[in-house]
Amino acid sequence: MELGKVTVSINKAINAQEVAVKEKHARTCILGTHHEKGAQTFWSVVNRLPLSGNAVLCWKFCHVFHKLLRDGHSNVLKDSVRYKNELSDMSRMWGHLSEGYGQLCSIYLKLLRTKMEFHTKNPRFPGNLQMSDRQLDEAGENDVNNFFQLTVEMFDYLECELNLFQTVFSSLDMSRSVSVTAAGQCRLAPLIQVILDCSHLYDYTVKLLFKLHSCLPADTLQGHRDRFLEQFRKLKDLFYRSSNLQYFKRLIQIPQLPENPPNFLRASALSEHISPVVVIPAEASSPDSEPITDLVEMDAASQSLFDNKFDDIFGSSFSCDPFNFNSQNGMNKDDKDRLIEQLYGEITALKEELENFKAESARGAVQLRGRASELEAELAEQQHLKQQAQDESEFLRAELEELKKQREDTEKAQRSLTEIERRAQANEQRYSKLKEKYSELVQNHADLLRKNAEVTKQITVARQAQGDVEQEKKELEDSFQRMTEQAQRKSQEQAEVLETLKRELAASRQELQVLQGTLESSTQAGVEQNTRIASLEQERDRLSQAAEQHRDKMAALQAELQQLRDTLSHEQESTELALQQRLAEEQLSLLQSTTREAEHMVQDALARMEDPAHISCTGSADCLLSQTLAASECAERLRDAHSKYLLDGAAVGSLLPHLALFAHLVSNTLLQGSATSHVAPVEPADRLLELCKQCGSETVSYLSALQDPGKVASADCSLVTACLGQISAIGEELRPRGLDIKQEELGDLVDKEMAATAAAIEIASARIEEMLSKARAGDTGVQLEVNERILGSCTGLMQAIRVLVLASKDLQREIVESGRGAASPKEFYAKNSRWTEGLISASKAVGWGATVMVDAADLVVQGKGTFEELMVCSREIAASTAQLVAASKVKADKDSANLCKLQQASRGVNQATASVVASTKAGKSQVEEKDSMNFSSMTLTQIKCQEMDSQVRVLELENQLQKERQKLGELRKKHYELAGVAEGWEEDAAD
Repeated sequence: MELGKVTVSINKAINAQEVAVKEKHARTCILGTHHEKGAQTFWSVVNRLPLSGNAVLCWKFCHVFHKLLRDGHSNVLKDSVRYKNELSDMSRMWGHLSEGYGQLCSIYLKLLRTKMEFHTKNPRFPGNLQMSDRQLDEAGENDVNNFFQLTVEMFDYLECELNLFQTVFSSLDMSRSVSVTAAGQCRLAPLIQVILDCSHLYDYTVKLLFKLHSCLPADTLQGHRDRFLEQFRKLKDLFYRSSNLQYFKRLIQIPQLPENPPNFLRASALSEHISPVVVIPAEASSPDSEPITDLVEMDAASQSLFDNKFDDIFGSSFSCDPFNFNSQNGMNKDDKDRLIEQLYGEITALKEELENFKAESARGAVQLRGRASELEAELAEQQHLKQQAQDESEFLRAELEELKKQREDTEKAQRSLTEIERRAQANEQRYSKLKEKYSELVQNHADLLRKNAEVTKQITVARQAQGDVEQEKKELEDSFQRMTEQAQRKSQEQAEVLETLKRELAASRQELQVLQGTLESSTQAGVEQNTRIASLEQERDRLSQAAEQHRDKMAALQAELQQLRDTLSHEQESTELALQQRLAEEQLSLLQSTTREAEHMVQDALARMEDPAHISCTGSADCLLSQTLAASECAERLRDAHSKYLLDGAAVGSLLPHLALFAHLVSNTLLQGSATSHVAPVEPADRLLELCKQCGSETVSYLSALQDPGKVASADCSLVTACLGQISAIGEELRPRGLDIKQEELGDLVDKEMAATAAAIEIASARIEEMLSKARAGDTGVQLEVNERILGSCTGLMQAIRVLVLASKDLQREIVESGRGAASPKEFYAKNSRWTEGLISASKAVGWGATVMVDAADLVVQGKGTFEELMVCSREIAASTAQLVAASKVKADKDSANLCKLQQASRGVNQATASVVASTKAGKSQVEEKDSMNFSSMTLTQIKCQEMDSQVRVLELENQLQKERQKLGELRKKHYELAGVAEGWEEDAAD
């Protein structure tokens, strides 16, 4: 695969456009890592991208890098670890942005760092996390400590995956179809890798937790279970939400987690665990896109055995009717009891048979579903293997293309080698020619030297002819010199050319040897690749045939399974319908027989009342009251059971016990009432006896209505309950007096004072309503407006005080219950007497304040009182309620809910008091504006006199104000001293 093609694919996959990464570009990047056996090219390209300046670019980088960690070469992790700190810095940088892709990039980078750290610590786990159970056991090295730590690391890993999942969904507007937009798909595309990781992490976590629970105590693993439960709920919700998005439906089949988490405390629950399998459908153009699965065949013998068992259980039960009671008239009580017991036994047997049948059906369905899940898992595994084979085939196809290109390059190299050899041969020929020319020049040089010697001899011999031949000698010397220089130059040039040709020849021979070695290795690799491609094509054909056979077998088994399900469902429905009808008849028969027995019991009691032997029996009123109370309570429970029976006929089991107990208690009440009448005065005795007879007759009528199927719905025991109430009232009259009076204790006094306070508030509220009605009837104009405003605010204050008193009661009850231990409430009040006296004092103050404020409001409405008096009363009642709050919360728990309610009610009282003061001031101002004097008609002398009178009045009022303030101070001081004595403060100080 060419390096340039991988670089282009990386740049196309990681760009600034807000669209999802194309699968073909990502696949090219993955194949590039397998070809390169690492990720050097990927990081060399990524390091030139502005990941810190563009959030979309960084997001798509995270997506591609995630796919490389999962499906790329195993050395991708080793080549990427050195960039871990840079990814952390980039995550912190993007974490400062709260909009757009900022937070998404930050969380995704944290996830990738966690993934690299996990696989670095646990090298046995591949990038795609696909492992068998045996490999998972080997990863922990059969050491419980390793399994414990591995589970914690998987929890952290899964937590990062879920954070990214939730952040992506939170950033999308789910009210619109975001999954069909380019921007939405850009954010959702990386979640496919997250879903694949989460499915494996969840499966391994469940298996590891079961293994840990088999070795460690349950308390030690409580933290693991809590963390798993939280992640289980999140993952289940996210898988459900993802499966409803249109974008994922065509790309991935998301599994659904079970309704309830696994029970790790039960070791057998591991067999019920089904590993979630994520299925990625193949592309439409793929020849192997058909699913491969298998289903277990149902044995025909087991089917016939099932039919025979069904006939044995239910075949003869419909041919006869064992519940015909037409011949039972005149049967004695023992026969009826035996019949009832027989019916109960048959009902129990039928219920057991029905439950066994349902259990067998459920087990069969569970086995079929488990087998179907196993086959789906095998299908997913086969599809994954097919996808891997396709990827490997594509990778080999790419390598084959590359080898073809290398072969073409080798042929070109051979042609160039032939050309080089031809050129080398031509150079050798040129070298030979030059060598011949050099030899020829050397020979010429030697000849010239010989000629020079001959000439020298001739000059020596013929000196006398020197003058004549001088000129010829010079010419010959010059010619010789030129020829010598020319020969030397040519020799030097030829030597240089020869040396150059030698070097070129050596380099050409060396290049030829290298090219020959490359050609041999390329030829050998091509032969191996051809052999491997042929074997892969044969394996592909075999897998295609097996897939076709599996598809045919799966279709047949699915049809058979559907037919079996339809048959089983039809038979189960018919059987359940017949059993329900039979059960309803038996239940009605039981109800009628039980009702008849109850009716006989009541009639027997009425007959015994008339028996002369019963006249000597006597009873007490207290015993009669206890019997009447028990009968009344049983009547209420019987009414509830009767209502449930009318709604659901199968609830007759809860009606029958109440019916028998009701008849027994009513009979006892009638006999006890008759016995009590024998010792009672004449008039109450007659009334009591008459009411007992009336109660018995009403009970018989009610039981008779229950026996009639047409009247069972309209049967009502309210008349019986009314008679019991009247009997109870007569019993209260007949009780001896003077036994209930006890010495008042502090606990009783607290309850009485709180009740008196509540009563005073109710009376005050009623008086305010009465005054408001009178004001609306008698006043008009400004006076009516003022009175309505004041009385309305007073009503609001009374309502706030009522809420506060109720909250105080609840808090006091809580304090007593939490502090008394095994003692009674009265003992608790007696033990804490000072606190109890404080409550009593505060309660009295609240009741007194409410009464005084109502009196003041009445005088103001009548025009006889002052507004200041009403404001003082409202403030006084606010102070009293504050005293009640303080006394109540002394012993309260600071985290008590009732204390919070009391404090909130206290704030409501303060607001209502402020409202009373404000409305009073507003009314005063409004009245004063109405009554303001008109000085327009007065003279100067009159105005001066009025001014002097006003000054005198001001001085008098100031003096009176000073005196009243001193008086108020003395009163408060005296009140404090008296309150201290009453509450025992001096004793506390002495202690």
